[in-house]
Amino acid sequence: MASTSYVDLHIHTCYSDGWPTPVAVVDHVRWSGRLDAIAVTDHDTIDGALLARDYAADLENAPLVIVGEEVSTLDGHVLGLFLTEHVSPGLPAAATVEAIHAQGGVAIAAHPFWRPERPDRNGHRIHGVGWKATETPFDAIEVENATPGFYLFNQMAHRMQEECGLPGVGSSDAHILEAIGRAQTGFQGSGEAALRRALARGTTTAHRVRYQPRGLAMYMAWGLHHHAMKRASKQSR
Repeated sequence: MASTSYVDLHIHTCYSDGWPTPVAVVDHVRWSGRLDAIAVTDHDTIDGALLARDYAADLENAPLVIVGEEVSTLDGHVLGLFLTEHVSPGLPAAATVEAIHAQGGVAIAAHPFWRPERPDRNGHRIHGVGWKATETPFDAIEVENATPGFYLFNQMAHRMQEECGLPGVGSSDAHILEAIGRAQTGFQGSGEAALRRALARGTTTAHRVRYQPRGLAMYMAWGLHHHAMKRASKQSR
């Protein structure tokens, strides 16, 4: 029987709103030894993911780095994995999924039931596609997102995933190094082909790992900084 590998499919770097550099992400995962693969999925860009992939390619014992992007669609956030080109934001979710599939990628509904209390910089409150995931040809649903406070959102995602029969995945949505791997996806075998096969067959498993106190404190610090930066950006317009 093939061994089980673990991947974190949703990680941000300083190329969008994360704190760590792509190099720091790869080094952290490499030395922690807890993950076999990662996907770098910055908001609306693949530049950080490309840098992380190229950096890891020159290292021994480095994780597989999947080039990804968290695309801001009109209906909510969509994760595109195994990308070769940037996917433009601002399209309906269905058109975004089609663009991801057109380049051989995998499309995942990210935190489908997250609805922030305050609108984002474009005036939008919707950050997850919600039940539209059942009407859109997604390849999987993110049912475990490690962002603190997402328990109810995750439970709703589990319910939808069970009803629609799509594979469920776990991912950290990390914006700090301490969050990486706090939710992850298990699959049989190793490497890109095995992960793609598990997603196609619906054999992935979603897992969540408790935060340590230091990790929670760091996430709170990131959150305060993130909201302060957004507020300053809005006031400067």
